[in-house]
Amino acid sequence: MARELKTLRNIGIIAHIDAGKTTVTEQMLYMSGAKHRAGAVDSGTTETDDDPEEQQRGITIFAACVTFRWKDCTVNLLDTPGHVDFTAEVERCLRVLDGAVVVFSAREGVEAQSETVWRQANKYGVPRVVFINKLDREGADFYRVLEEIGPRLHADPVAIQIPVGQGPAHTSDPFRGIIDLIDLKFLTFNHDDNGKTVEVHEVPEELRADAMDWRNEMLEKLYAHSSEMMELAMEEKPIPSDLIRATLRDACIQMKLQPVVCGSALHGAGVQPLLDSVATYLPCPLDRPPVEGVDPKKRDKVLLRNPDAKEPFCGLVFKILPAKTGDMFWIRVYSGRLESNSRVYNPNRDKKENVAQLWQIHATKKERQGQIDALECGDIACAIGPRDSITGDTLCDTREMIELPSIQFAQSVISMAIEPENTTERKKLAEVLEMLKRQDPTFHAVENAESGQTLISGMGELHLEVIKNRLVRDFKLAVKFYKPRVSYRETIADTAEVMGECHRQVGSQQLFARLRVRFEPLEDRSGKVIVLDRTPVEQMLPDNLRQAALEELRNRAEGGGLIGSFPITGIRISILGAETAEVGSDEVAFRIAANDAFDEGLKLGEPTLLEPVMKMDITTPPDYLGEIVGDLQQRRGLIERTEARGAVTSVIALAPLKELFGYSSAIRSLSQGRAGCSMEPHGYQVAPKEDADAFAM
Repeated sequence: MARELKTLRNIGIIAHIDAGKTTVTEQMLYMSGAKHRAGAVDSGTTETDDDPEEQQRGITIFAACVTFRWKDCTVNLLDTPGHVDFTAEVERCLRVLDGAVVVFSAREGVEAQSETVWRQANKYGVPRVVFINKLDREGADFYRVLEEIGPRLHADPVAIQIPVGQGPAHTSDPFRGIIDLIDLKFLTFNHDDNGKTVEVHEVPEELRADAMDWRNEMLEKLYAHSSEMMELAMEEKPIPSDLIRATLRDACIQMKLQPVVCGSALHGAGVQPLLDSVATYLPCPLDRPPVEGVDPKKRDKVLLRNPDAKEPFCGLVFKILPAKTGDMFWIRVYSGRLESNSRVYNPNRDKKENVAQLWQIHATKKERQGQIDALECGDIACAIGPRDSITGDTLCDTREMIELPSIQFAQSVISMAIEPENTTERKKLAEVLEMLKRQDPTFHAVENAESGQTLISGMGELHLEVIKNRLVRDFKLAVKFYKPRVSYRETIADTAEVMGECHRQVGSQQLFARLRVRFEPLEDRSGKVIVLDRTPVEQMLPDNLRQAALEELRNRAEGGGLIGSFPITGIRISILGAETAEVGSDEVAFRIAANDAFDEGLKLGEPTLLEPVMKMDITTPPDYLGEIVGDLQQRRGLIERTEARGAVTSVIALAPLKELFGYSSAIRSLSQGRAGCSMEPHGYQVAPKEDADAFAM
C-alpha cells in the first residue's frame, strides 16, 4: 500500500447538518470515476450513509471513509456527521486528518455546528478549503456567507471563485456557472451528465469588470504572503497563475487563510474545481509537522516521529467498528510501516497487540474493499486482531515506543434508563452495550445492581434515540425504556478547610491519622476535580501514606457527591498537612482520614447542584420571532442576540437542557414547521433550589 506521500491527501468533509457534506462526497466519488452514478441522500443510495438509521433520517450519523484517485492524487476522505449529538465523530476524524473541506449552505450560511467544527479544526491545526454549496437554491447568497465567515469564525477567507447568478432556474438571475478568478475563466457544467463535463469560456464582457474587482481583492490578500507577488505588482507586471496557486497553498497550509470555492453539489456544479483545490491547496503528510508524543517509560521526555517509512512504526486508533468476527480498528499511520501478522505495543494499556489482518476501508461496510499486506506512513486503514485497544490509543513499535496524545471527548449530558425483560436478555444486553461503548466513546452504560436497570448516557435526545433503535432493530433485544433524564453534576459553592481523622481500634491495633484538607470551587464549574499535595516539606508524609491519601480522595471524587450521587466537577482538593503516630499510622488509617475529610469538606463547602446548559441557534421567519422568544423565556432561556440572515432571523440563546426535551416538536408547532434549531453543550450552571431539594430528599 506504499504511496508517494506528495500525492496523498487525508481530508475530511465537515459542516453543519444539511449543508450537503454527503452529497459533496458522492459527487467527488462520481467525478473521480470511483462510482458510475452519484447516489442521493433522500433515496438512501449514498455510499457513506449505509446504516439503516442514516438512510431513514437522511443524515450522517457515523463517520465513513472512502478512497479514490483524482488526477495524480490519492484521496482518503472521511465524511463526518453534522448533528451536534454526533460531534465526537468529527472530533476523532479531525484528530488524524491533514486537511478539511468545510461546506456552507449558501442559503443558511454560518450556523451553530459550523462554528463547532471550525473550532475543532483549529484545535488540531487542520488547514481548510471552504466550499459554499447550494447556490441553485431559493435565497442563496454567496457574498453574504463569505462576509459571515471572517468575523464569526475568526477566519481569513479568500474567494478564488465567484458565482454567475444565484438561485433556481425560474428566478431572473439563476445560478449558471462560476468564474475562476486565478485564470479568469468562466466555467459551466453540463446538466446532462450531472456536471461531469466542464466547459471553459472567456468571461463575458458584462461580467468582466466585477470579476476583475474580485480578482484584485484576492491578489491584495495574497501580497502579504508573497514578496515575489508584491514585487511583480509594484512593477505592474502580470502575476503567473502558478505563483498565485503556490502562494495560496503555502498560506493555506500555514492556516493563514482559507481558499473559498463555490457551486451546487446536487447537480455536480463546482465539484471538479473543488477536487482540484483539494489536490492543489491542502497538505500532504510531508507538509504537516512531525507528530509529537512522549516516552511511555519517561513521560517528561518528548519524542517526534516524521512521516518516513524508515522511522519506527507509530499510529493512532481513532475509530472502532465492533464485529463478531473481530473488531475493526481504524488506524492513521504517522511513521514507519505496519505489516499484517505482526505484533505492536499499546503504551496506553501497557500491552502488546497482534495485528492479524489489514484492510482498506470502504465506507462503514462490513464487506471491506480489499485485504492488504502492509501500511506505510500517511495511510488510513483498518486492522483486525487487537483486543485491548480503545479509541485514542497509540500503537507503536515494540522496541521504539512512543505514546501520542489521546482524543478528548465531551461529557455526556443526557441519560435514559433501560431494563431487560428477563434474565436471558440481561446477559445479551450487557454484551451489546459493551460493543456499543467500544464503538462510541461518548456513549456510557452503568448497571444498577439494586434496581436491575441500566442507565445509558449520550450527547442528546437524538443520540439516545439512535441507540434505542439499534438495540431493538439491529440486536433484537427485548428491553423496556424509560424517560430520558438530565446528567447533573455537583460542586461546592464555598472554600472549606477540614481535618479528617482516624481514631479506631482494629483488633489489637490502634489506628491513627489526621489529614488537613482544603476544598475550593474552581471558576470552570465543568472542569475536572484536581487533587494536590501541598504539605510543607517538614510535614511531608512517607510516600506510601501520601499516595494512599491522594488515591482515596481521587476515588471519592469519581464516586459522586452528596446530592443524588452525581459526578463531582470544578473542585480543587489540596492536602495541607498531616499528623502521624509512632504506631498505627498506616495506609488504612490515612484512607479512613481522607474519607472523613472528603465528607466534611463537601458538607462545609455547601454542595451545589449543576445542570447542563445548551447553546441554541434557532432560525425562523421573522413572523414567528415573538412566539419563539416568549417560549424560550418560559423555558428559562437567555437570549444572547438576534441577527438577520437573509430572509430568516437567527436567535442565539442559552437554555437548561432539562427544559428542552421535545423542543424540536414544539418549535415546529410554534412556526408551522418553518423554524429550525440546533443545539450544542455550552457548560453548566447552578440548578434551581427546588431541583436540588428534590434530589436531597
